[in-house]
Amino acid sequence: MCGFVGFYDNIGDKETVVENMMNRIIHRGPDMSGHYCDENIALGFRRLSIIDLKGGMQPLYSPDKNIVLVFNGEIYNYKEIRLELEAKGYKFSTNTDSEVLIHGYLEYGEDLVDHLRGMFAFNIYDKVNNLIFGARDHFGIKPFYYYEYEKDGQKGLIFGSEIKAFLEHPNFVKEVNELALKPYLTFQYSSQPDETFFKGVKRLKPGHCFVYKNNEMKIRKYWDVDFKIEDRSLEENIKRIEEVVEDSVAIHKNADVPLGSFLSGGVDSSYITACLMPQKTFSVGFEQEKFDESNLAKDLSEMLGIENIRRTITADDCMDMLPTIQYHMDEPQSNPSTLPLYFLSKLVRDNGVIVVLSGEGADEIFGGYEWYDDDPKLAKIKKLPLFIRKMMANFVEPRHTMRGRTTILRAGRPVEETFIGEAKIFEEYESEDILKPKYKKAKTVRSITKKYYDMVKGQDDVIKKQFIDLKLFLEGDILQKADRMSMAHSIELRVPFLDKEVMKVGQTIPADQKITEGTTKYVLRKAAERKLPEAWAKRSKKGFPVPIRLWFKEEKYYDRVKEVFNSEYASEFFDTEKIVGILDDHYNGVTNNARKIYTIYAFLIWYKRYFIDENKSA
Repeated sequence: MCGFVGFYDNIGDKETVVENMMNRIIHRGPDMSGHYCDENIALGFRRLSIIDLKGGMQPLYSPDKNIVLVFNGEIYNYKEIRLELEAKGYKFSTNTDSEVLIHGYLEYGEDLVDHLRGMFAFNIYDKVNNLIFGARDHFGIKPFYYYEYEKDGQKGLIFGSEIKAFLEHPNFVKEVNELALKPYLTFQYSSQPDETFFKGVKRLKPGHCFVYKNNEMKIRKYWDVDFKIEDRSLEENIKRIEEVVEDSVAIHKNADVPLGSFLSGGVDSSYITACLMPQKTFSVGFEQEKFDESNLAKDLSEMLGIENIRRTITADDCMDMLPTIQYHMDEPQSNPSTLPLYFLSKLVRDNGVIVVLSGEGADEIFGGYEWYDDDPKLAKIKKLPLFIRKMMANFVEPRHTMRGRTTILRAGRPVEETFIGEAKIFEEYESEDILKPKYKKAKTVRSITKKYYDMVKGQDDVIKKQFIDLKLFLEGDILQKADRMSMAHSIELRVPFLDKEVMKVGQTIPADQKITEGTTKYVLRKAAERKLPEAWAKRSKKGFPVPIRLWFKEEKYYDRVKEVFNSEYASEFFDTEKIVGILDDHYNGVTNNARKIYTIYAFLIWYKRYFIDENKSA
């Protein structure tokens, strides 16, 4: 696991610039560093040593030095690809997966990506053809940002694993993207690849690759999820899940450093742990009993004969570290589970483990979120004739504060109009009410989700919801925080469910095997029962509960947040009187506004860190 930076332009003193960019992401690779510069390009690399600890230094070169590689991630099937390439006459000088990319590019060209199984973001500089070929993995586990610019008639490209590295490039113009804030208030994360919070900075989409030549970026999709239901029995699909998860965990074990797993009380991390059987598991919880599942993790670890290492987190821990957490996130993000993940990653590193496995992706692939199912009230209303449900939905549509409105809308409107993904904080009308005019001019939530719904027309509602979460919530939220919080502490987080072979199985399973009699992720739970005690396989999903609603009722944190809400910089974006009103209503017990408060607060903390504190230290 590592981090890379680079740029393609004609600035002078490339070495100093690329070194400064590399230093910005030293947390991604504290073990080694290296760079390559010529008249066209600069490539920089920070290494966290995982495989071939002595021979895996980057940039890595082809034997004739005409191909230069910087690569972040792991290619899990690299041994099989290596055998194929050796049979074709290629000679290897290291035992790394990185070298497979060099020889694979020479053999397969851009089709290299079709051979890969893993998590990755890489750049290959082809000196002979004067081009850059790059790619990002199938699900977006590893990050890839880029910034195209034109200055004094000259075009250039900056790219890297994290946006913060761009701050060190003299041609990067740091500006808040005014189009990003409004959607963020609804989604809780940066929801558009073409609209990050830094104006002009884009994310390479998952499953995409590019060629940059003659100052032009040409991007293409090389892979996508393809839901095609197959007629298989429940028992057949349980067997297939067992086999593919075991296989995925097995290839995710490959490392030359200590390895462990994250463990909560839920089925996903428990299943991965039972397949992996590491020496150590890691868990965190909060002081408040209802927000602490670490005892469940301890109990399972004892049953499996594994050491469990736990830590209790306080409100002070989280609130004090929030500026650092938002800095590492690059863009504002208000999923409260990012807070414990930061401390969980620190716990791993403090105990000498470098690689951990986790359960991300199971919910999106196998139908694990509660929103995928109809609750009893919704199921009851859905028994009414459709024309009555539509009339009811039309009646409640403009009545934003009416009790039960969401349930009635879900019963009378198509899923495309009611579901935007697992997270939803502010309604759009609420966002527009608190934002200053220039920040209201952004894409609507519906327009953001529409292009993805259009890709799964004709599928059932469960698949549509899964697809939205795979395309938006998973990549924009879950995987962003997983990468940033783990790399903030220089550990490698691996996610065996997010494997293209696992997806091949998951995308063929019908809805009635994913959601059965009120049980989400049913078929996966049945597979997990073969490895876990029944109670763990059947345990309902809690996520990573964080007691922010309690914290914002404490005077200490109320005062801290209120000071930020009343700040001069907050008034640039928000009607400060209205956002303080949201805070006061929560503090006084009028309504639970915790998620709304935290979403505004996280953005303002991020802004202060990057646009006020950063400028002071520059």
